[in-house]
Amino acid sequence: MGSLIITCVIVDDEPMALTLVEGYVKKTPFLVLKRNALVPLRRWSFKEEPVDLLFLDIQMPDLTGIEFSKMLPKETRVIFTTAFDQYALEGFKVEALDYLLKPFDYAEFLAAANKANTWFTLVKGKQQSLLSEEKEFLFVKSEYKQLRIRLADVLYFEGLKDYIKIWLKDNPKPVLTLMSLKSLEEELPEARFMRVHRSLLYP
Repeated sequence: MGSLIITCVIVDDEPMALTLVEGYVKKTPFLVLKRNALVPLRRWSFKEEPVDLLFLDIQMPDLTGIEFSKMLPKETRVIFTTAFDQYALEGFKVEALDYLLKPFDYAEFLAAANKANTWFTLVKGKQQSLLSEEKEFLFVKSEYKQLRIRLADVLYFEGLKDYIKIWLKDNPKPVLTLMSLKSLEEELPEARFMRVHRSLLYP
């Protein structure tokens, strides 16, 4: 399934179920176990220690898996593991990636893990696409409009105190935007443009 690595945590109130899922995780090359827990990880800081995926039991004391999943950051996805099929609808309402009904074997576990792998691969691909687009385009505000400037169309940037003139190919009038040349340099891809004068940036 490629070289993508998915970090995960297992939460269950049954020690045997916890051990079983841990064994399945260790057999799956693209999953890396951060930790397991017999109760919901109330004190786990997902911001300080981010994790991609939770294998989460639903029926637990004090706090159900459904309730706990609503407290997670949106970047952390869930695969529910439960012995009760009546929770399936609730599970998908909170956008779980999958729902494993106990007892499940490794083939069923792997199918759910592969679904997670596909999901994270798509997300990573979209993020890379956005990063690539950001390198090819510059987004500026001009005349109360947000404009997308293709860097390949830029002849040069001209700094005028607090403003910049962006001279483009096939455009006799420059785009004027409120920005300093120094701020612009920080937004542009490194080594893509060169300052040939204190007020001029050329590709």
